[in-house]
Amino acid sequence: MPNVTAERLTEIEIGLLVAAGASAEEAATVARYNVGANLVGHDSHGIILIPQYIDRIKAGHIVPGAPWEIKQETPTTTVIDGNWGFGYVVNDRAMRYTIEKAKKQNVAAATVLRQSHVGRLASYPLLASAEGMIAMTTADSGRSPKAVAPYGGAKARLGTNPISFAIPSNLEGPFVFDMATSAAAAGKINVATARGEQVPAGWLIDAEGKPSTDPKVLRAGGALLPLGGTEGYKGTGLAAIVEILSGLLTGLGFGIDPQGRHNDGCFMAVFNVAAFRDLATFKKEVTDFAHYLKDTPKAQGFTEVFYPGEVEFRKEQDRRKNGVLIEDATWKRLGDLAASYGIAEKLGF
Repeated sequence: MPNVTAERLTEIEIGLLVAAGASAEEAATVARYNVGANLVGHDSHGIILIPQYIDRIKAGHIVPGAPWEIKQETPTTTVIDGNWGFGYVVNDRAMRYTIEKAKKQNVAAATVLRQSHVGRLASYPLLASAEGMIAMTTADSGRSPKAVAPYGGAKARLGTNPISFAIPSNLEGPFVFDMATSAAAAGKINVATARGEQVPAGWLIDAEGKPSTDPKVLRAGGALLPLGGTEGYKGTGLAAIVEILSGLLTGLGFGIDPQGRHNDGCFMAVFNVAAFRDLATFKKEVTDFAHYLKDTPKAQGFTEVFYPGEVEFRKEQDRRKNGVLIEDATWKRLGDLAASYGIAEKLGF
């Protein structure tokens, strides 16, 4: 697998997206978040997705230059229609808009609908924590095809339905929590498929509802399992709440439209810490709390306790210095796309 710097990955992404019809500004926003996912170790949400995005542009499922439209608004709430624009671009603007409201009103929330894939969900609440605010974001794919079976079920009825929180602190890396409500994100299955690897037991069932470690069963009528293993009802419950916030509250609905285009509905809420506590004191206490967790005596087989977000922060430091390994199948697909646009030599393929 080639080892590629973040700078070159960014250059490749921008080049391909602009060739596919995105503006330079849109391409730069997508690349910043998308390569950012690779850097923190979430390769499932990184450059492996760019060929898929380009396919969606060609199909009209992503609309470069789509208008960002406010459909309904109060001083503390916003309903935003992305008109099928790049999810990264739509959601970035939505979170920044919500942060500005929270600066004035202390609490603000927004729903976002009709946008494409938003990538790594943590990217958006992190914008708020950098401004001294607590933020949460949830995401759901509306009525587009699903990937997760509810607890006890043999067929997919839910999305991976992630949820993320970010908290301001004085830690070296951000205090951030980001999880799918399924046993694993669907993108991790795609990465395993591209690398020719098996996945851990407990992630998947095949089309007959039987446990499987073969990632290819997901696209052959299988399903991801909910978070929680033998307590998978907990993951199903969380996924249902996320679906209500991001699917029903946004107006995207629930269920499955086999012809439905991928549609990330999002709910986001931002809380101005200074409205509740002195910000400096709060950040110090969050930092102290993280160190309190890290100082826990280690269980057998463990060498360290991590605070939420620490593993990703360390991975980012390493990958910025040493590069990102890209699976051969993805690298070939990127090179083929560059050749099809006549920019392979320009992008170094």
